[in-house]
Amino acid sequence: MAEVSADPPGHSSRNLFAFGATSFFNDTASEMAYWVLPAFLASIGTGPGQLGIIEGIAESVASFAKLFSGYLADRVRRRKPVVVSGYVVANAVKPILALTSSWGQVLAIRFADRFAKGIRGTTRDVMLADSVDPSHIGAAYGLLQAMDSAGAIAGPLLALVLLPHYGLRGVFWFAGIPGALCIAVAQIGIHEVRTARERSDGKPVGSRVKTRTSNPEAGVITWRLRLHFPGKFYLVLLAVTLFSLGNSSDMFLVLRAQNFGIPAAHAPLLGLVFNLTYTLLSWPAGRMSDHFSRRVMAAAGYLVFAAVYLVFAMATSALAIWLAMASYGLFYALTNPVLKALVVEVVASELRGRALGLYFFVSSIAILLASLLTGALWKHYGPRVPFYLSASIAFASAALLLISRAAQATDTA
Repeated sequence: MAEVSADPPGHSSRNLFAFGATSFFNDTASEMAYWVLPAFLASIGTGPGQLGIIEGIAESVASFAKLFSGYLADRVRRRKPVVVSGYVVANAVKPILALTSSWGQVLAIRFADRFAKGIRGTTRDVMLADSVDPSHIGAAYGLLQAMDSAGAIAGPLLALVLLPHYGLRGVFWFAGIPGALCIAVAQIGIHEVRTARERSDGKPVGSRVKTRTSNPEAGVITWRLRLHFPGKFYLVLLAVTLFSLGNSSDMFLVLRAQNFGIPAAHAPLLGLVFNLTYTLLSWPAGRMSDHFSRRVMAAAGYLVFAAVYLVFAMATSALAIWLAMASYGLFYALTNPVLKALVVEVVASELRGRALGLYFFVSSIAILLASLLTGALWKHYGPRVPFYLSASIAFASAALLLISRAAQATDTA
């Protein structure tokens, strides 16, 4: 029998810390493997084109899984099994990377890993939103992201320590240790929380509201209308989709760094520099978004992204690359927790899962296209062209977010 909290959302902060610890261990395992993956692929004869295919397909399967997970989050009564099973699968396949000898095998493992991430991710975010007071959603997502990126600091550090002694394949094996801790914390620490609908009328999630009417079609129309999202949600979705078309896999940043003499063995250190900024700023950014315009903050994040990609396109020294990677964490802090909080606040509580699922889905599909496009442009025109293109798209997306905020303010007035 699932443990279901009888407390209101503001008194269920236990889940926030459980999710934070789980994310820390999961990302420690993931980042140990993720930042050495380009070097490992190069060691088995795989280039930027195959990397684009691997990351593109991995992100696409994650996008479909997130969409389905959002539907489940709104419909099922017990969400914990969905979240825990996602962590189990993802952390069971990571060590198997040590046994691979071709990029096709790596693709299969990344497929399973990202599918599991997609299945658990949206459901977890909805559970967290139902576990905290609505006025603190930004801070909650910010703290969760800070713990997540703290694991992304620990992961590269461990990889740097392990690489000289155990090699690339040894790092993959050791990733199984924090992965096992992640599974244990998820199983023990996470507990079910009643949704807003259950608290108000006692009905399980996704229960259909019966309409007393002599016209059988009337009830169907009412049900369908309840699934419609407000226009401000679609404006945010449009800006995010546009931006994602230029937001290819971060592994292309690692490849570009190698052009400036930064060896593949230092790739985990690049991840450390980036995630240090991300960790320090995520919680403050999330808290600030509870008191300041989330659209403006996200637009600022897109401008930071554009500046970073321009540096990667025009840089003439390794120092510029290191500084750009440090600034890259600011982009993530201003967008990831802030945009999730924005999506959650503009839709009804019973539609949070599907709204987040759709948000993750369209952005992931766009990232798939961006990764494939970046790989192709890099192959035929060199690295500068895709980086210039991504920066231009980010500028346009920031403008769209600011325009949508101004339009909403005008309508409200």
